Amino acid sequence: MTDATGTDEVTRTITEFIRERFLDGDPKGELEMDTPLLSWGVLNSLNTVLLLNHIHDELGVKVPPSRISARDLKSVRTIASVVRELAARPGA
Repeated sequence: MTDATGTDEVTRTITEFIRERFLDGDPKGELEMDTPLLSWGVLNSLNTVLLLNHIHDELGVKVPPSRISARDLKSVRTIASVVRELAARPGA
């Protein structure tokens, strides 16, 4: 579902988690849809596991190892796209 700002539940869930857990609430509002999470050092191996567990717990989507790559974890936009794609698959 999309809210009045055009942000869907997947994007909102990912963004809020990253802001709260990895950016101390993001008080300066620096996190955007295309912020380079890997080059900024936001996602390291531990943070990636925490984020993927949160996605599974909150959205019911398990991201398989084949989709855990720099390309798929580049930004909030790319992560949300992967999650939506996986959620749309039959039996997801």
